[in-house]
Amino acid sequence: SPVIQQAALDHLGLPVRYHAWPVLEEDLPGGIDRIRQPKYLGANVTIPYKETVLTMLDLLDPLAESVGAVNTIVNRDGILEGHNTDVTGFLTSLMESADFEPKSIRALIFGAGGAARAAIFGLVDAGVEIIGIANRTIERGLALSQEVSGKIEVVVLPIAGAGLSDYASSANLIINCTSMGMKHSSAEGVSPLSAASISNSALVYDMVYTPSETPLLKEAHKAGAKVVGGIPMLVYQGAAAFELWTGRKAPVEVMFHAAERFLSENADSV
Repeated sequence: SPVIQQAALDHLGLPVRYHAWPVLEEDLPGGIDRIRQPKYLGANVTIPYKETVLTMLDLLDPLAESVGAVNTIVNRDGILEGHNTDVTGFLTSLMESADFEPKSIRALIFGAGGAARAAIFGLVDAGVEIIGIANRTIERGLALSQEVSGKIEVVVLPIAGAGLSDYASSANLIINCTSMGMKHSSAEGVSPLSAASISNSALVYDMVYTPSETPLLKEAHKAGAKVVGGIPMLVYQGAAAFELWTGRKAPVEVMFHAAERFLSENADSV
């Protein structure tokens, strides 16, 4: 995010700096309160604080409130507004990067955190037919399913077992919203599915962007499925946040180029 946002700010000649702040959970309230200072336009919020931060803000955009997760904070004269640009970023990346229409399809989501919530609520609004939720903690998956079960059909699946494999093989869209397969994570090198469980007509979408070809995307390629990595969502959600902070149209191509250049130059370390 610092790379793509700074590239956009510099391209438009805006005198703004984007910094990454590592924040411990016990320091989060103070870190959020700090953003009220006039010199800050706002902030992004990432894993694992997208849900935790909700009660620390003054106002919530209706979309962020319905999703139950915030990834973008805007400072309006000391009043902090919470927004969710992940939904926009996700749906835009589906259409722009994969030319994929999610209406009336079967989707499988791995995860039940903030990113998964954004994907699920976005898919519900887009008219998906049925969503399967697979999560390590089955209780979180069930809780999330209850929030949208009145709108569409939802199935909660254990992360291991024949039921997951059977459902996955019939899914039109498979999305990894967890850190599984991420470089330097505890699940590095791990895919939530094997190629045998992926239809060659499916779109497989991994929100992880390091490495560029994740274990899940490798399995999808073996299955002959179409794939989308995490960079498009990163850029499109970042572009939506940029526009909220600055009131200027985001230079999306500049942001894509900055992200791709950074990952190429730092392939061994990120």
